[in-house]
Amino acid sequence: MFTSLFDAKPVTQVPLQTTLYRDTKQSIDARVQDLLSQMTLKEKIGQMALVEKNSIREPDDIARYHLGGLLSGAGAKPEENTPQGWKDMIDGYQERASQSRLGIPLLYGADAIHGHALVEGATVFPHAIGLGATNNPGLVKTIAYATAQDMKATGVNWNFSPNLDVPQDIRWGRVYEAFSDDPERVSVLGAAYLRGLQDGGSANNVFVLATPKHYLGLGSMVWGTSKNKNYQIDQGVTPDNAELLQSVYLPPFKEAVDAGALSIMVGLNTWGDERIIFQKDLLTTALKEDVGFKGFLVSDWYGVHEGQRHKFWATVRAINAGVDMVMLPFDYEEFVSHVTWANRLGLISDERIDDAVGRILYAKFSLGLFDEVTENKTNSASFTNHAALAQDAVAQSLVLLKNESSVLPISQTISHVRVAGSSADNVGRQMGAWSIEWQGVDGNWVPNGTSILEGIKEKAGPQTVVEYSETGDFPQGDKKAPLGIAVVGESPYAEGWGDTMHPILSDADREAIKRLQSSCDKVVVVIVSGRPLLIENEVTSFDGLVAAWLPGTEGGGVADVLFGSKPFTGTLPLPWPRRTEQLPITTEGVTSDGTPVLFPRSFGLQYE
Repeated sequence: MFTSLFDAKPVTQVPLQTTLYRDTKQSIDARVQDLLSQMTLKEKIGQMALVEKNSIREPDDIARYHLGGLLSGAGAKPEENTPQGWKDMIDGYQERASQSRLGIPLLYGADAIHGHALVEGATVFPHAIGLGATNNPGLVKTIAYATAQDMKATGVNWNFSPNLDVPQDIRWGRVYEAFSDDPERVSVLGAAYLRGLQDGGSANNVFVLATPKHYLGLGSMVWGTSKNKNYQIDQGVTPDNAELLQSVYLPPFKEAVDAGALSIMVGLNTWGDERIIFQKDLLTTALKEDVGFKGFLVSDWYGVHEGQRHKFWATVRAINAGVDMVMLPFDYEEFVSHVTWANRLGLISDERIDDAVGRILYAKFSLGLFDEVTENKTNSASFTNHAALAQDAVAQSLVLLKNESSVLPISQTISHVRVAGSSADNVGRQMGAWSIEWQGVDGNWVPNGTSILEGIKEKAGPQTVVEYSETGDFPQGDKKAPLGIAVVGESPYAEGWGDTMHPILSDADREAIKRLQSSCDKVVVVIVSGRPLLIENEVTSFDGLVAAWLPGTEGGGVADVLFGSKPFTGTLPLPWPRRTEQLPITTEGVTSDGTPVLFPRSFGLQYE
């Protein structure tokens, strides 16, 4: 039954090249309405499908099913993971789309959340938590534009960023994707990032489509409520709270809509007793009607069907709630069938489908996808070198938490420095997840990257001896080195795989610190992590403490500040708790057990 429906071929005419929707002099609204009026039901439904590129069974399916978008899930790369490899792959997909009757171009999405980091050789910027520590909207906008330049070079026109989550529990494995737990800081920096992605094009076109996420209330899920059996808090339950809805969760999205958002991603969490993806009052009433969002809502990875026994009814409910494009990311044939039958049975109206498709088409016209010059598709692809920008961003993101006896800055005339710790010579750990692979890479093989150790060696004076041992095993002679630097932290993780009851330093890193303390007069600890770590039992023994977050490929930015070439200007974007019992912490800084945190939000020392 479904097969005959797929293969039905209504009598249609190929539109003339002079048809109104191809006329660049017409308004976008007029072009959208003209194109909609010429589309068949199947062509409309195909536009609502977002498919992972490795799930395309036959290349001709892109045109056959009139697919609206493709994406590269983290780790889904071309065989040649270079800018040119990406461009050739995506140009090939766009060529397939152009062969459909109406020639509607594809949206092509990727999680370029800290640079175009899925591509080897790209400049990788600090993750959002580090940018939140800078609290510098101008810098954030510039970084977003640099990321968009690299995306545009490879043919990726849609970024699943910025993240507008407001994390209140550091046990969550996605804290580093957010700017802050302060909704005001998230609003300002999120809008700046969105403008950086979208405003770099011509006066009439969006440069790269931004996607504020995750709507709504992510970061406030309750520990132990995850709907995913492998996780603890990610994809969990956010308590239904009307006051927090208006004061904490909605404001960043309102700001993003005012800044020109044309796409917003719906989260995988549950609000109250129902998953957000099915709640019309939140998706349509609160966002589209009350806030005035004119763009399209896209679901997250398998977000409509995750945990649902009946995919047909899940699809009906989500679309009627307000989801316009479904990140399937598989089974597009089944999706087209389900929506077609739902429409024929009166379960999804023509008006709802037209509204969804119109919103998607509006974004495509705003991007200028229908009007791209053919010659541009023959250009070779290469990245701009953004290393200097990234190094400056790293320097601005560092937060000085402790500086006993002014152990920092380090004098370039210092005679001897010993460096230890798991993150000292590991660019993969500096980058964190969503880098090359979904879960990131752990190691120092990353091309075009500078480790923190390399940065220290470059910054130290020519007479300074710099010794390195990951484990902190140095000769235990009579004379200690005047300074040790322990660069410690977390290995990469993404999403719920980073959920952990106790975010602490590893046994190996704690032991490396102790060994360094036994062979050095003073020790500075630099923490490379996606969140504050619970260090109450260790911090009193540190002479200096620096939060470096996940700085990306340019570890030299850390050395710049350690040696005083640049000042400490960063402040904590969220509170640094003492112990697990304090979690979660409200946006007002109130801990669950009523005790004070180790360092409050906005804390940050500076050099005298």
